[in-house]
Amino acid sequence: MPKNPAIKSVLIIGSGPIIIGQACEFDYSGSQSIRSLKEEGIEVTLINSNPATIMTDPSLADNVYLKPLTTKSIIEILEQHPNIDAVLPTMGGQTALNLCIEAQDKGIWDDYNVTLIGVDINAINITEDREQFRKLMLDIGVGQAPSTTATSFLKGKEIAQEYGFPLVIRPSFTLGGYGASIVYDKNDFDELLSRGLEASPIHEVIIDKALLGWKEYELELLRDQNDNVVIICTIENMDPMGIHTGDSITVAPAMTLSDKTFQKMRDMAIHMMRSIGDFAGGCNVQFAVSPDENEDIIAIEINPRVSRSSALASKATGYPIAKIATKLAIGYHLDELENQITKNTSALFEPTLDYVIVKIPRWNFDKFEGSDRTLGLQMKSVGEVMGIGRSFQEALHKATQSLEIKRNGIGADGKGEKDYDKIIEKLKNPSWDRVFVIYDAIQIGMPLSRIHELTKIDMWFLKQYEELHFLEKEISSYSLESLPKDLLLEAKQKGYGDRQIAHMLDCYESEVYKKREELNINRVYKLVDTCAAEFKAQTPYYYSTFENNRIIDGVASAENESIVSNKKKIIVLGSGPNRIGQGIEFDYCCVHGVLAAKEAGYETIMINCNPETVSTDFDTADKLYFEPVFWEHIYDIIQYEKPEGVIVQLGGQTALKLAEKLDKYGIKIIGTSFEALDLAEDRGRFSNLLEELNISFPKFGTATTADEALAVADELDFPILVRPSYVLGGQGMKIVINKEELETHVVDLLQKIPNNVLLLDHYLDGAIEAESDSICDGEDVYTIGIMEHIEPCGVHSGDSNATLPAFNIGEFVMQQIKDHTAKIAKALKTVGLINIQFAIKDDTVYIIEANPRASRTVPFIAKAYGEPYVNFATKVMLGDKKVKDFTFKPQLKGFAIKQPVFSFNKFPNVDKKLGPEMKSTGESILFIDSLKDDQFYELYSRRKMYLNK
Repeated sequence: MPKNPAIKSVLIIGSGPIIIGQACEFDYSGSQSIRSLKEEGIEVTLINSNPATIMTDPSLADNVYLKPLTTKSIIEILEQHPNIDAVLPTMGGQTALNLCIEAQDKGIWDDYNVTLIGVDINAINITEDREQFRKLMLDIGVGQAPSTTATSFLKGKEIAQEYGFPLVIRPSFTLGGYGASIVYDKNDFDELLSRGLEASPIHEVIIDKALLGWKEYELELLRDQNDNVVIICTIENMDPMGIHTGDSITVAPAMTLSDKTFQKMRDMAIHMMRSIGDFAGGCNVQFAVSPDENEDIIAIEINPRVSRSSALASKATGYPIAKIATKLAIGYHLDELENQITKNTSALFEPTLDYVIVKIPRWNFDKFEGSDRTLGLQMKSVGEVMGIGRSFQEALHKATQSLEIKRNGIGADGKGEKDYDKIIEKLKNPSWDRVFVIYDAIQIGMPLSRIHELTKIDMWFLKQYEELHFLEKEISSYSLESLPKDLLLEAKQKGYGDRQIAHMLDCYESEVYKKREELNINRVYKLVDTCAAEFKAQTPYYYSTFENNRIIDGVASAENESIVSNKKKIIVLGSGPNRIGQGIEFDYCCVHGVLAAKEAGYETIMINCNPETVSTDFDTADKLYFEPVFWEHIYDIIQYEKPEGVIVQLGGQTALKLAEKLDKYGIKIIGTSFEALDLAEDRGRFSNLLEELNISFPKFGTATTADEALAVADELDFPILVRPSYVLGGQGMKIVINKEELETHVVDLLQKIPNNVLLLDHYLDGAIEAESDSICDGEDVYTIGIMEHIEPCGVHSGDSNATLPAFNIGEFVMQQIKDHTAKIAKALKTVGLINIQFAIKDDTVYIIEANPRASRTVPFIAKAYGEPYVNFATKVMLGDKKVKDFTFKPQLKGFAIKQPVFSFNKFPNVDKKLGPEMKSTGESILFIDSLKDDQFYELYSRRKMYLNK
């Protein structure tokens, strides 16, 4: 059946600001969904309060409402658009589903004659209410862990007495495992039960007998109105039950599941999806499997929406789940839709993988001092990376190389843990770095049986690690000259980086690279094609690997599926995994950069490793290389594709950090030169430039040791702001008020970031903070926005409420900001974007820092003023346009406020005070007509409340 002709206008509910447990995977899903509906000629209205995403870009939906996600906002939109026929809530995570239920309970959908598509209310209620879900599963014969529901503290105590410990507490209707916990000891039970009951909006928890050591799997399903069901992907968690799937290392396809159990699991998943309601769309089902020969299966939960895992599954298989789920929601059947990759098979065709993907989460515990770093049922990661390889080992290495935590892969980098007791502790209590510690344990001689006993990780995975250890040992017995070719090829096929091999051979990375070239051991690129090459794929979505050479027409070569064109090309470096300080706003910038370069006539090539993002959608750039944003991988792609140049200023610190290497190797950086980027990052040199320009800045000194820092402190007055160079999100920044604090912090910093140049500024207590974003072509400067922070100077700009335009800055000060911005942008020979931060005290404007790159605030300004600034800036970088070629017409009635959003509720014991180091995970945008607005008054009245050193 083709689409439902009655649906002409659809409302999509977004997921709001990014928080731990709900991140940019919903920006990806929502963006795909909007495009999918627009292809069908359907009008799309979007509500979402997140300014940093592509999803809320005016170029996507017909009507974009950057409003709070409340039923009041829903009513306002339905009043303005009485023609809306249907609402699709499955693209916005738990936030959208909860809002949809609230609107249903209030009768809003009925009042405005709006139909719910993609899911039905019963399905949401059944899957979110853990007691209803448990009863239904038992009715349809699907296994459940012994469990009972508690709606009071007393009932919970009775259940615990009956089950004994360990047990699991899971609140109903929460996101990212919020409020969930495993209780090992009865002394912890009362506190954790109270936390669970408070976390649930209906104050209900289900208490399960803990299935510790069981294996965990996820299936991604799609169903149409004809009851056709396809299983897109089966994902296996390397970590056993007890760790939230968002914090687990996951592998696709499943590696340790017998075919018989897999078939049983498939049937169960389909049965479950059919039993929760009659709807067309996507579903995510999670199972636990006993680690014995019986392989008993128990259902954990089912989510009738796209999820974090469906974004991962889409990137893993190349099958765009959200796009197809949207088509199914408006009435299409799977067999009527084409496979988006092959273009000549139907969407009813289940993907087959001839490669392995490994997802590893990215944590930011360093931002939450005093946080519990062990992993459990409540999700704590802020982002994730995905590696694609021909084997688990290769994919695992590529994923670890993508994390950007100063590791070169699994081991072989001199950074492994050697302390036996620490290794035991990290294996026993799942830690964020357990993926590395398993290797360290093998390195110090711990038997696999002991590692399995401590971690309950399947022996198959541990044996894969052991093989890597044996290979490293063997390679280490050779020198570079004597290393056999087959051993070097094997190391590359198993994912070892040149840096790691150099570490084993005690030589330079460049020497290993040269040896590889001499031996013709080169990367080849393979298509992600959904069908194991059974049908020809049309989409240019690639990963790299190493193959044995085959003799074809007398020439030894490996098959390369990436065909290089003779068009002029631009590479855009992506921003890697989301983390605090570098989030979805840089993905927004990268996507706009790609689109602008296309408009300027370039073939666009994207390199990124983040499965949650729009930049890694297979049809965003002309070519996507799903690879680590890691020097070796990037350099090989550049050598292969030979682009005109590389854009680094859109991918945050990730891309920027590679500018030095690009410059050293003679690769053209598009836009602002490395010299200018480096000058702005080097706090000392930059301050000297300001002196030459006669621009005020706080008194400062630089130090590389604690002694030097103490000597500088004698010249400056306390309080002093200590800042390392080359960091993002205020990493390591702190305000110190005496010499003792200064010494402690400097010693700690130099241990964490060795050889760093620290800048010590006199902290301007009580100053107002402001920032500007501008576009410069080297000659002319256009300032796209000047924002004033509501919080005082000292709170990181990412954690401040920023108001556009400024609300409390006089014309004299405003002119200084404009003059300083123009002088600095030109002095740095900026070509593209530049962000400058200011402190204002006694009518003098001091410069805090300048960043000649895209910033966190650029998408916010673009949304507030309704102008595509990244598009303009990219064309300036490419030399395609000058600033004077654009007509700027910013449109904003009243004020826009960028409001930070925090995820402190994931870390109950953490100090929530704010300071120079950024802690927010996302942001929303608030529009007000005047400063008399109650919300502005409330923000302003508590502006100093959280300021801390």
